[in-house]
Amino acid sequence: MQRHFDQELSVLKDKLLTLASLAEEAVSNSLKSLVERDDSQARAVIEADSLLDAMEVELDELCISMLALHSPIASDLRLITIAMKITRDLERVGDEATTIARRAIALNSEAQLNAYVDVSRMGSLALAMLKDALDAFVHRDSEKARAVVPRDKEVDQIHKQLHRDLLAFMIENASSITRALNIMVISKSLERVGDHAANIAEEVVYLYESRDIRHCHVSPDSASQNL
Repeated sequence: MQRHFDQELSVLKDKLLTLASLAEEAVSNSLKSLVERDDSQARAVIEADSLLDAMEVELDELCISMLALHSPIASDLRLITIAMKITRDLERVGDEATTIARRAIALNSEAQLNAYVDVSRMGSLALAMLKDALDAFVHRDSEKARAVVPRDKEVDQIHKQLHRDLLAFMIENASSITRALNIMVISKSLERVGDHAANIAEEVVYLYESRDIRHCHVSPDSASQNL
């Protein structure tokens, strides 16, 4: 019975890492489709999203089955529940990649704006966060996971500055409004990818340290400003 459970845990980890690889690839390819103005690559990202959705369902069913059929010890219970949370975050990363790809198709037929530089920078930062959070999961490295969380602030700052710059640009150039709005959506999607990477990092810390660090980095003042 224990051997069968251990095999299921191994399958769970493998499937989770496959989903992670697909989610990372989707974001990377959606950004390439924008920078390289490649509609076919963008469409491939959109079509591949159904695979990520199916894998989320498959992983959830596996986790529920393991919880129902076994009585896992505390550490294994944490792994299963955290796997479900990471799965959800990864599926949503895939959704954001699809959003970026759709906006890329809309933008590829028009002249590029200088904002693409900031978008590429945001994308690189968010993808690096996601990779490091997943590496921390694989290597049981909670310190590396902890280091991911504060990096989300840089992604947020670039997003806010880009939003301000695009608003000013739209006021001065009415013909750029549609392009600027599409870039705003892409920027927001990348900001959310950073959020999901930070979520995964926090989940990894909980998995390996049994410490919940969610919201610990939020000051009372900043929390009140978000109300």
